[in-house]
Amino acid sequence: MGRFETEVLTEPDHADALIDLSGKWVDRVQERKPIRELILDLDSSVSETYGAQEGTAYNGHFGCTCYHPLFCFNQFGDLERALLREGQVHSADDWHSVLEPVVARYRDADVRRFFRGDAAFANPDIYAFLEEEDYLYAIRLPANQNLQRAIEHLLTRPVGRPSRAPKRIYESFTYQAKSWDQARRVVAKVEWHQGELFPRVGFIVTNLSRSDEGVVKFYNGRGTAEQWIKEGKNAVKWTRLSCHDFADNQVRLQLFAMAYNLGNFLRRLALPPSVKHWSMTTLREKLIKIGAKVVTHARYVTFQMAEVAISRQLFKTILRRISRLGPLAPAPT
Repeated sequence: MGRFETEVLTEPDHADALIDLSGKWVDRVQERKPIRELILDLDSSVSETYGAQEGTAYNGHFGCTCYHPLFCFNQFGDLERALLREGQVHSADDWHSVLEPVVARYRDADVRRFFRGDAAFANPDIYAFLEEEDYLYAIRLPANQNLQRAIEHLLTRPVGRPSRAPKRIYESFTYQAKSWDQARRVVAKVEWHQGELFPRVGFIVTNLSRSDEGVVKFYNGRGTAEQWIKEGKNAVKWTRLSCHDFADNQVRLQLFAMAYNLGNFLRRLALPPSVKHWSMTTLREKLIKIGAKVVTHARYVTFQMAEVAISRQLFKTILRRISRLGPLAPAPT
């Protein structure tokens, strides 16, 4: 990308439009494939830096000099919104700039809405916002003495010889921290492992009405967001933010986000069931970054490709499925 194009994209109006573009693409996909429920996963990541880029800083949690971007995915792996942030900020810093526009896009949609987040997003302002927007949520809660005291009766080692399989105990209770405006349900999971003296304990604050075990199972699904972030790093290389100006790197991240979404749309909309399990890296290496011999004739052009990575029949199937994704007919006026 030339310097002129970069300067144009970093202008405030264009930069804001670029950040919004990922969500608009997701909306177009859902016109083709409507959804009945929405699950949003908010998570931060690290983009290491190695020069004197503007906004870079040392982050003690990651132990490196970096940027600290924030990502919001839906349950299909589509990147709803991304925001580049300076390296030293807290994981939940500026969450409203990412979450609120996504929530606004779905406000009138007839879908059930859910949200998951790790302990960095255990923030009463986030709880209140989600409750006001009718979202059901499960957010990991950092342990403290009051929470530990509420489940003290579960922290005694079970009697008898420990089994090889972990022993899990679930319990929920009502809890209100000093900074909260109201009491909320907290689900605790106590997990005893063979050979470990103390149990592993976790807490989740939620407004879900599911069973205690069901809440934990729902929360554990947020691990997929971490996998999608890894795919963005490995397949799209969205950690390569080497420009000097912070605004330029914000543009680069948004372009990487668009490339990631194109790959994910291809994977979930065009791949046949036999290869739906392909990672983004596999998709890139076997389907996108493949060589071809171009043979030109008077009336047509032939692309000759080896069938080592992908068979002719599979390639034809993928092309056929892509062709079905043409523009929708305009609605009658």
